[in-house]
Amino acid sequence: MSVLTEPERPQAEPDNRAVVLRSWKAPIALAIFTVIAAGLFILGHREGTTRFQLSQGSDLIQLPAPELPTFATGIIITIVLALMTAFAFYRVQKYRRVPIWFIAVFAVLFMTGFLTWAAAGATVPVPGLLIGTVTLSVPLIFGAMGGVISERVGVVNVAIEGQLLAGAFSSAVIASATGNLYLGLLGAMVAGVLVSFVLAAFSIKYFVDQVIVGVVLNVLVIGLTSFFYSQVLTKDPGLLNTPPRFSRIEIPILGEIPILGPVLFEQTIIVYIMYVVVALVYFCLFHTKWGLRMRAVGEHPTAADTVGINVTGTRFWNVSLAGAIAGLGGAYFTLGAVGAFGKEMTAGAGFIALAAVIFGRWDPIRATLAALLFGFATNLQNVLGIIGSPVPSEFMLMLPYIVTIFAVAGLVGRSRGPAASGKPYIKA
Repeated sequence: MSVLTEPERPQAEPDNRAVVLRSWKAPIALAIFTVIAAGLFILGHREGTTRFQLSQGSDLIQLPAPELPTFATGIIITIVLALMTAFAFYRVQKYRRVPIWFIAVFAVLFMTGFLTWAAAGATVPVPGLLIGTVTLSVPLIFGAMGGVISERVGVVNVAIEGQLLAGAFSSAVIASATGNLYLGLLGAMVAGVLVSFVLAAFSIKYFVDQVIVGVVLNVLVIGLTSFFYSQVLTKDPGLLNTPPRFSRIEIPILGEIPILGPVLFEQTIIVYIMYVVVALVYFCLFHTKWGLRMRAVGEHPTAADTVGINVTGTRFWNVSLAGAIAGLGGAYFTLGAVGAFGKEMTAGAGFIALAAVIFGRWDPIRATLAALLFGFATNLQNVLGIIGSPVPSEFMLMLPYIVTIFAVAGLVGRSRGPAASGKPYIKA
């Protein structure tokens, strides 16, 4: 007798495809800038030709200076931007992400069109624009590296502004009194550590809200440095506020490369230290046991404690390290750029560095690129003022902060910080 059996049903294969949520932030942002481009380059068109100077007299290879017709260039770039925006909307409609390189190309095209329009009939010194960008970005990058380390270990470092300002003040006083630039650098690191020490003590040991402690520390450092500046430094600036400055060191051959040579390889030793710091933070964060433990503490401190990691000690010492790095950024103000300490001379650089951390998604390389973007936006106002741009100077002064708002708003994509960032760890 035959037994009737139910035919076997084929088992459904598991779907290993990653689920991509649709986020319209990037296409909307590109559409906004496309509309701005159409309004400036076409409706508000300017006649003339814009010349882009690519080489300096000391460059080993002299590049020709291209000349672009202002109105025609604006029309072409606006059309290309519109096509790229439509493509971004298409990708999101199909549940695909907009690549970061795509947004970078869009930004370069928009900026090329903007510079062509703003400098109609004039010359844009590209090497000077980029050199100024790096100069203004150095404190931001040091601050951003300190912010990445702090937040990766679970502590929100709102006190970057105070660490930069304390480093600037200490380096100016110590270098002026001793005449030794390296002692000034060391003093800046110690000052940054002291500020971060207070942040770590109150937020990690006594469980005080980290944001509140950071804000209070910023106000405290601003008040202390302003008081000592008014009561001490101004009375004898020759003794306490006339520090020597690091001279630029040109790296042979590399410094003669067109465009990149003067920008990257004719800098002070603080900038070269910055290169090393960025590389070390990235390598150690993602390729060493120290970085693994730090990220574990910032993501899931309970699990890290279970496997024997000292959560409190890891957070405490890494926040102190972050303060030392931020203090170096403060030293650049007085020993590398300005040459003397001024009241509140950081001018909110710490908060922009914190925005660079968020914009860079808590990644050292991306945070560095974000800091360079903010430095570029700051230096752009100086260059456009020199070449006689029609853009109002008041708007150009707002430009770095407008870029910061766009970055923090997350228009380039979704940002998620370390899961335990800002949360005190209370051991059960």
